[in-house]
Amino acid sequence: MSTQPIECLGHDPDWIMHLVRTQEANGRAVEILLDYTPVPAPVIIARPEAVYVMVTAMDDLGQWLYERGGEVHVSPAFEGMRVWTLHTHTDAARDGSRVAIRVSVAVPDGEPVMHEIAAAVTR
Repeated sequence: MSTQPIECLGHDPDWIMHLVRTQEANGRAVEILLDYTPVPAPVIIARPEAVYVMVTAMDDLGQWLYERGGEVHVSPAFEGMRVWTLHTHTDAARDGSRVAIRVSVAVPDGEPVMHEIAAAVTR
């Protein structure tokens, strides 16, 4: 059996490469931020539209909020859990661009939340 390349029908290879380069650049921008910002980031997933960081505790989300600021969004409860996500970004680059960062933590529904995090929730 041999393998054959899969043709991406309807996709411009240059556009795909642009997305890959954007994703890599976003990941590097957040890695640089982590070099000088003491925030936990056990899981980092770079994508073209944003960099997603998963943390393990509400206190970790609070640390990101304290260091970076932003708005917090809360998912509806599912399977007894809610996902709390901080929408923040990197500092502006020389060209003025910023990379969106989404920091999320899953917690049991009804778990106590620090006042600062609850105050940053947008509806």
